[in-house]
Amino acid sequence: MLRILGSPRRLCDGLTRRDLLLAGGLGAFGLGLDTFFRLEQAQAGSPSPPTPLPPGARGEKERRDRSFGRAKNVILLYLFGGPSHLEMLDMKPAAAPEVRGELKPIRSRLPGCDVCEHLPNLAKVMDRVCVVRSLTHPWNFHGMMWATTGVPESNIPLEETQQHALHQPYLGSVFDHVQRQKHGPKPKGDVPDNVFLPWLLSSKRPAEFYARPHAAYLGGEHDPLCTEFRGQATRSMVRMSFGPAAEIRDPYLGITPDSRFAIAPEAELPADMTLDRLSKRRSLLEQFDRARRTLDGQPAVRSLDRQRARAFSLVNSTKVRAALDLDKEPDRLRERYGMTLFGQGALQARRLVEAGCRFVTVVWDEYGQLNAGWDTHVDHYNRLKKDLLPGLDLAFSALVADLEARGLLDDTLVCVMSEMGRTPKLEGNGRGHWGRAYTNFFAGGGMARGKVVGKTDAIGGVPVERPLSAKDVLATIYHLLGIDPHLTFPDKLNRPVPLVPYGDIVREMLA
Repeated sequence: MLRILGSPRRLCDGLTRRDLLLAGGLGAFGLGLDTFFRLEQAQAGSPSPPTPLPPGARGEKERRDRSFGRAKNVILLYLFGGPSHLEMLDMKPAAAPEVRGELKPIRSRLPGCDVCEHLPNLAKVMDRVCVVRSLTHPWNFHGMMWATTGVPESNIPLEETQQHALHQPYLGSVFDHVQRQKHGPKPKGDVPDNVFLPWLLSSKRPAEFYARPHAAYLGGEHDPLCTEFRGQATRSMVRMSFGPAAEIRDPYLGITPDSRFAIAPEAELPADMTLDRLSKRRSLLEQFDRARRTLDGQPAVRSLDRQRARAFSLVNSTKVRAALDLDKEPDRLRERYGMTLFGQGALQARRLVEAGCRFVTVVWDEYGQLNAGWDTHVDHYNRLKKDLLPGLDLAFSALVADLEARGLLDDTLVCVMSEMGRTPKLEGNGRGHWGRAYTNFFAGGGMARGKVVGKTDAIGGVPVERPLSAKDVLATIYHLLGIDPHLTFPDKLNRPVPLVPYGDIVREMLA
């Protein structure tokens, strides 16, 4: 596949940026695997010996030791675009109208943490939740790299370049790498770890430029394995970007019951492609490959062979197919999660964890146009009331209750994360980017239950108690996963790179 994007695109902030030149391909398969598997794989190094915990009170050290490694699995629900903390879990009803807006708070089961009136189901599970209200950074642009990797600072080129020299390994890739160092690779046919739903980040919007999470110098074998969505949207909404309004048929609004997620390469198999035909095609390809390898011994080719073997193992895996079969779930439970792309993605994540996948990411991504997802520059309240808040409300509350009912919540860390919040004051009929104050929340896997950490000022503009960085959150998550956040890993030049250079474990977040 070769794609050259040469025309200018307009970003969510109205600025025109240079498009990317994308080229790639594994066309010999005829399966579209370029979407899912990278051609190059860096040489991964072994982690250095753990750094001892910093000195402190004995009680605090024992508390940290008890929580170390409590989380066996992770489900990361990522709200791309920057959800408004002022219309979710950090509402300011006493502020001026241009700050508090039109939505009202309701009581939740967590004292001192009212939630938005459009989150009634989330309110019922807040006694299991740890809310962090005082996250802050100085940047006002989208930054999943900042939120989920150890990069010490962010900038637009870093966040909009697919393979940047300063990129650091994604959270799920680090976990996958450490697990393989400890236990070796999973047996052939097992459900893989580090799965990313519902598709490659930013791949369903007009301009594709946000950096997709990847393993960086740990090697391409630890990249998240992306699924592809196979289904139909059932609802549409008129949305506005920087251009004219358009009616968008959006799967995040609703999907058909037969919709599903598919892990590549099964996602791209033609309807008439049987496993027998696929095996014959493989045999023919291998004949060409043997001749090719006598001429080309480059590392990229060797990496391609490994990825190809991985692809065929997934096609033949009955465990993978069973884990992706949402029809096995009762209709009533599926409806509790919400018959939306995000709701069914959360349910799919639970099924993958039950099947042995250790780290699943579900992203509420932009779809169809700019300023989609949680990037509510325009049509702010209409989208919050009819789309965003109801979808999150059902998905998160059902996931927490479902995991708890199955005895999985204590071992499974559920993270609701984002890269920023929204401006304290309304800007027209929306709110702009705001990194100076935002909220994430968590449940299970060793996180404190029924806890609020940090506080913002009267307008939700800046933290006034316990200001924290995304790096502190990452350090705490790594700690719960049994990974010392002060580990170093060798990069491609064998230089030691710290996992989280400026993050500290947030003890108030620990159970």
